[in-house]
Amino acid sequence: MHSMADQNMHEDPQQPELLRVARIGRAQGLKGEVTVRLYTDDPEWRFEPGAALYSEDGGTEYIVENSRSTKDRWILKFEGCDDRNAAEALNGVELYGEPDDPDDMLEAGEWYLRDLIGLEARMAADNGLGLPEGQVVGTVVDVIDGAQDLLSIRLANPVQTGTDKDGNPVLEKKALVPFVEVLVPDIDLEAGYLTLDPPGGLIPGL
Repeated sequence: MHSMADQNMHEDPQQPELLRVARIGRAQGLKGEVTVRLYTDDPEWRFEPGAALYSEDGGTEYIVENSRSTKDRWILKFEGCDDRNAAEALNGVELYGEPDDPDDMLEAGEWYLRDLIGLEARMAADNGLGLPEGQVVGTVVDVIDGAQDLLSIRLANPVQTGTDKDGNPVLEKKALVPFVEVLVPDIDLEAGYLTLDPPGGLIPGL
């Protein structure tokens, strides 16, 4: 797992500083797998097979051979780490990665959820509600992280849902949209928008 070719990779002062990604924990099973503690928001991208991680000084390279996630943790298998003894020897190692490359993340279909905040939400082409393509629904103002991530969208046209005890209109100003591909088919960070294809009743007024 020690890669001499990368020994001097980060000695150039022009090289950007490495980011801490994870810390290796206990060995998992007998085939060289290890559990890791995450320090990254984008493990799917960081741990994809073939991805390179480094020791803090950049002198040792760890190539991800396989990765999988369970309910609350990630389990990695590195090239050259093929038995439990090798895995146990890695316990406590801090793993670092190159600074995020947005283009690479987009190609891998990964985004930082916070990057979605501020995007304009528009209707997708051929949406199931038959609304015009590009019709503005609102703006993403928050991402609620959980078992299923939700986009909080401030509606461009708040919808009156009733009146209060004084007869004043009660307006629904936001909608929550599950962040799944079928409902959010396109994201264009550069152009500053995403598209929606919601079912009827999900977004007030549509």
